Amino acid sequence: MTHDLDPKTALVIGATGGVGSAVARALIARGWRVKALNRNPERAASGDLKSAEWIKGDAMQAEDVVAAARGVRLIVHAANPPGYKDWDTLIIPMMESSIAAAKATGARILLPGNVYNYGPDAGAVVTETSPEHPVTRKGKLRVEMERRLQASDVKTLIVRAGDFFGPGITANSWFGQMVTPGKPVRSAIYPGVRGVGHAWAYLPDLAETMARLVEQEDRLETHAVFNFGGHWFDRGEDMARAILRVAEQPERKIRGFIWPLVVMASPAVPMFREILEMRYLWRRPLRLDNRKLVAFLGDEPHTPVECAVARALDALGCLPAEWPLVAGAAIPAMQRA
Repeated sequence: MTHDLDPKTALVIGATGGVGSAVARALIARGWRVKALNRNPERAASGDLKSAEWIKGDAMQAEDVVAAARGVRLIVHAANPPGYKDWDTLIIPMMESSIAAAKATGARILLPGNVYNYGPDAGAVVTETSPEHPVTRKGKLRVEMERRLQASDVKTLIVRAGDFFGPGITANSWFGQMVTPGKPVRSAIYPGVRGVGHAWAYLPDLAETMARLVEQEDRLETHAVFNFGGHWFDRGEDMARAILRVAEQPERKIRGFIWPLVVMASPAVPMFREILEMRYLWRRPLRLDNRKLVAFLGDEPHTPVECAVARALDALGCLPAEWPLVAGAAIPAMQRA
């Protein structure tokens, strides 16, 4: 293992995805040199993350990741096969590639986590040490990823968060399912049970949190885990109300999700089966206790919900270009009856 590491150089795996690109931007804004692994670096470099150094390679090939990681202090493992496709055959091998690179370089692995680790027995509020008894295939894979990190004895940082929203999300995200991407907002769909709380993570806030944490290397444990609180709604449907409010359509209807269709079509549609197994997270509250994070950093980056929602809607093409909130203009706080 070499310790000749550039103090502010990172390798991002999954930099074309929502969380990977957000973390790359946050690091670049803080003066980091960012290398990004991609099988098609020329096409990736033509996107909106032009200041990264794009390197040709496959996250499934350990030798590619090891070569790309030479000299880096941080490996951001944000690889996430789209649409949950082939998770069982891709997720663990890609994790092993990053572990091999961390062993070869001495770099820390940053893994963006989520709430899939937690089953219905976790309780309404979870800490970093709450029991992890996932009941879904994806949850079991997430737990296995973290188990392998722990067993490898490489330095790790895991930051768990709720559902992502913000710039970089796609129409397949849960937030993207609540509106019609590319169209003005005329209504909002809410997938959960009304009155049940739900956690959301605004990607720029989450990425800034991760960037601040990795710059505290001397204070981090070998295996550090933090919860990101993000935007919590005691009544989950208030996210839908925020969407309508930002779009200046507060009187429009909040509609339910097409769960009956998903149930009926799931035997024939693999994506629907993946969606259906996560339904329990929309039926019960699961809030991430972020007291450890706040004690460590002093605070948690937090964009006002109206501005965060506006920028998320803008990223999906649901707001006019001149919409004031996209530029950060303030409006009165969302009323909660």
